[in-house]
Amino acid sequence: MKLEKKVAFVTGASSGMGHAIALLFAKEGAEVIAVARRKDRLDALVADAAGFAGHIHATQGDVADAAGIAAVIDASVKQFGKLDILVNCAGVMDEMMPAGETTDELWDSVLAVNLKGPFILARAFINQVPEDGQGVIVNIASIGGLQGSRAGAAYTASKHGVIGLTKNIAFMYAGRIRANAVAPGGVNTEIGVGIKNPSPLGAKRASAGMSTNPRMGEAEEIANAVLFLASDDSSFINGTTLVADAGWTAY
Repeated sequence: MKLEKKVAFVTGASSGMGHAIALLFAKEGAEVIAVARRKDRLDALVADAAGFAGHIHATQGDVADAAGIAAVIDASVKQFGKLDILVNCAGVMDEMMPAGETTDELWDSVLAVNLKGPFILARAFINQVPEDGQGVIVNIASIGGLQGSRAGAAYTASKHGVIGLTKNIAFMYAGRIRANAVAPGGVNTEIGVGIKNPSPLGAKRASAGMSTNPRMGEAEEIANAVLFLASDDSSFINGTTLVADAGWTAY
């Protein structure tokens, strides 16, 4: 088991990639604090992990609530005595709005979840890792953080920010914290369900390269990449962004 005796904190765990990551981590022996807004989904996740080597502990929380989510980190440290791994997976889309159509409200709401939340959690996580400790952060970015038009302006900016934050943490805390990101391509999850009134211009421009996508991925495939970065198998990897997109960005 790759994560035996490890304690992991995973956001966005009620569905999609976060759900798959939490299950895989528990299967690999970790105690997993699974965080999301939907408590009923988290309770089902706990049941799904019954009989695994590790356990899932459902914790309701909203990463957009900066004070509240930092308090969840503190409570988790008090309960388990430590946190070894942080996975920032919670994320939202932005209706494919280009900059000229993006409202202040949309900008703030997307960055609150996609960038400020990971920053708040990373700060709290770093500050509980001892000076001689070995903490690991894995941030879920996107190929939208590498290129300019896989979504709207807010989502694109937030994922570029996540990659920059990851690199900064990796270098600043090298030797104590390893921080890496995974940049998925198209993955079959619920994230697109929240897109109700997309910008016609934004949707048209963002979808222009869809025909070059070799295939869609599955949440479990991203979970495998996250497990690699969270485990000692990647002990010499720090500050990188692992692209998992079936070769889409190779075009």
